[in-house]
Amino acid sequence: MALIFALAVFLSTNRKAIRPRVVGAAFSLQAGFAALVLWFPPGNIALQEVAGAVTSLLGYARAGTQFVFGPLADDRLGQSFALNALPTIVFFAALIGVLYHLGVMPLAIRWLGGGLKQVTGISRIESLYAAANIFVGQSESPLVVRPYLERLGASQMFCLMTIGMAGVAGTILALYASIGVRVDYLVAAAFMSAPAGVAMAKIIMPDPPETAEAPQPDADIVLYAGEERAANVIMAAGQGAMTGLKLAAAVGAMVLAFVALIALANGMVGWLGGMVGLPDVTAQQIAGYVFAPVFWLLGTQDWAEAVTAGSFFATKLVLNEVVAFMALADVSGLSERMQAVTIFAICGFANFSSIAIQMAVIGNLAPGQTAVVARLGLRALAAASLANLTSGALAGLFLIR
Repeated sequence: MALIFALAVFLSTNRKAIRPRVVGAAFSLQAGFAALVLWFPPGNIALQEVAGAVTSLLGYARAGTQFVFGPLADDRLGQSFALNALPTIVFFAALIGVLYHLGVMPLAIRWLGGGLKQVTGISRIESLYAAANIFVGQSESPLVVRPYLERLGASQMFCLMTIGMAGVAGTILALYASIGVRVDYLVAAAFMSAPAGVAMAKIIMPDPPETAEAPQPDADIVLYAGEERAANVIMAAGQGAMTGLKLAAAVGAMVLAFVALIALANGMVGWLGGMVGLPDVTAQQIAGYVFAPVFWLLGTQDWAEAVTAGSFFATKLVLNEVVAFMALADVSGLSERMQAVTIFAICGFANFSSIAIQMAVIGNLAPGQTAVVARLGLRALAAASLANLTSGALAGLFLIR
């Protein structure tokens, strides 16, 4: 943990401007939540109840899948990513659309955002964005603060970018669960990502002393810009389902392409390895050695286990977390503790493609900020990756029993 924060300070653009109160409060919130749900028995029981509720909720997506695809959705024929995982995204997106229409999501975002602002001392814009990002992810969260994006300073924009990359979306969280990742760890990681992102952002690019607080939002919280406001619950569900369909199609295409590219890379690496007597070596194994020291420090004394965990983190960073979780689900050699550390460490959008996603989303909503997003992209990726690693470190710490 100390090494992660030391690296963040090393990467800081202005070490003198780091506000210990903000960083300390954000990290305390992250660590406190981790201790509550991972170490404190009543908190862990509550987390298990939430995870059980989420799992039950995901089960309802099966009804729609079986109705549309019929016998093809029968698990006895084998598991299909397209038929088991992707329909869950459509269902969850429709549900979120309904919750927004009913006012449940805006209320939760304002409540969580207000609490985060009071605890950490960050601006209301940043706190609202962080709260929204827990539920809807980096592509939709900017819509919550859309009217104020053009007026944000570089440090505040950097904070938003880091939080976005460190977190995940509720719809994608459902996808991870359908792959077989433990739901309780996913829920905990999603909530820990917001304060973790704030802490790393305020270390690596702290607010300059002369920067005024961001404008205070007073507009309605929105979800989908440019769409007609839903007249009723049915319309809200329909809009959400169509958004989920687009997302599911994008995820399916992405997974297909990236898995094929990994196979191509492994074929080339194996061909080169065969020249030196290592025909079975893979690109993931090579990348795993780069991050193995980090995971060795995070909670294992088994070097081979650290290499395996490091390969998952490298896959998430270079490709995306979906491919990394799919690879993790196929591995049975990791200890239970290292599985938890790895899940927390790769549960986030911190990968190179997220830079392009944020440029597209924020650039569309605030064209004047496109160059800023492009300039800060790699630094935000580093900050978000460190934020995810702190969550992994805390998981390893509090799961020692």
